[in-house]
Amino acid sequence: MSSPSPPPADTTPASAPGLPPSISPEKLLAGETYTYTSPVPSEIRANSKAPVILGVDEAGRGPVLGPMVYAAAYCLESYSDTIKELGFADSKKLTHATRTALLTSLTTSSSSVPPSDPPNLTSTLPRNLGWTTTLLSPQTISTSMLRPPTQPPLNLNALAHNTTISLIRTLLSPPYSLNLTSIYIDTVGPPQSYTTLLQKHFPALKITVTKQADSIYPIVSAASVCAKVTRDVAIDVLTTPPTHTTTSPQQAEPPQPLGSGYPGDAKTISYLKSTLDPVFGWRGEVVRFSWATAKDLLDKDQRAVKAEWAEEGSDEGQVITSFFSSGKDEGVEKGVAGWYGRSVGVGEF
Repeated sequence: MSSPSPPPADTTPASAPGLPPSISPEKLLAGETYTYTSPVPSEIRANSKAPVILGVDEAGRGPVLGPMVYAAAYCLESYSDTIKELGFADSKKLTHATRTALLTSLTTSSSSVPPSDPPNLTSTLPRNLGWTTTLLSPQTISTSMLRPPTQPPLNLNALAHNTTISLIRTLLSPPYSLNLTSIYIDTVGPPQSYTTLLQKHFPALKITVTKQADSIYPIVSAASVCAKVTRDVAIDVLTTPPTHTTTSPQQAEPPQPLGSGYPGDAKTISYLKSTLDPVFGWRGEVVRFSWATAKDLLDKDQRAVKAEWAEEGSDEGQVITSFFSSGKDEGVEKGVAGWYGRSVGVGEF
């Protein structure tokens, strides 16, 4: 198999200075779901027939706020031990500073790292480790889980499965065309049924799905770090309130801390209570309306406007034109005629 050509530049809008490339403030603030994929590392392009391993993990599954981030990291099988030596581990067991430093090293060009003797292992990361992320926005999560009766809802497990399959399929296809041989995944739901599902889609690959994969397999640890840092920065972006051209710097509201996004976090609950709109609830790009936490706050808050919907079928036979009828009530025109008057013929003039 010939070496794949370098993939085209990523179509995700460029991040602001200091942000990882997986962060698009424009798309986050627009409530969009999007995917970032790094270029194929040079060592993998140069060894296109060598086996490549891939790990998948997520961040932000449980919070009521912010996106759920799925990440996949991949490298040559021979580079796996080096990932562990560099300090990658389950992101929950690493400090914020360590996670950030690791992702910064991954996104820093090796040519910009000063040479050292012995060679700095960290400088080998960009040449050997590739990664991709999908940020599932709160709007996507909510609309998937709160579908109308005519469409079956998608729960978090289904969203996770679909996203993982999509990430793997992208990396197997041009322009990336990776020679994937083994995939390691931190389980979502029962490991065996998840393995069976993935095996149906990728029968030629060795697939390992297990609990705590991010602590067992270094390549999953790398994916865990990519997902966690991306979500943390996404929360920082969403913390900044939308700006308006009519708002002067003196009038701008200070950022409202979102906290961790988990229901047990006092900062998160404070954010939800203080930003609740009586009619619209919250910013759709920030809050997952499908979470019980959001629903309970709306039900209990006295300011929230209650909506009553007609029972299905109660308007059976009613057509849209009935809302514009010109029936009379005590000499007053109803419908549009009552608002704008009635039509008259030429003979009236």
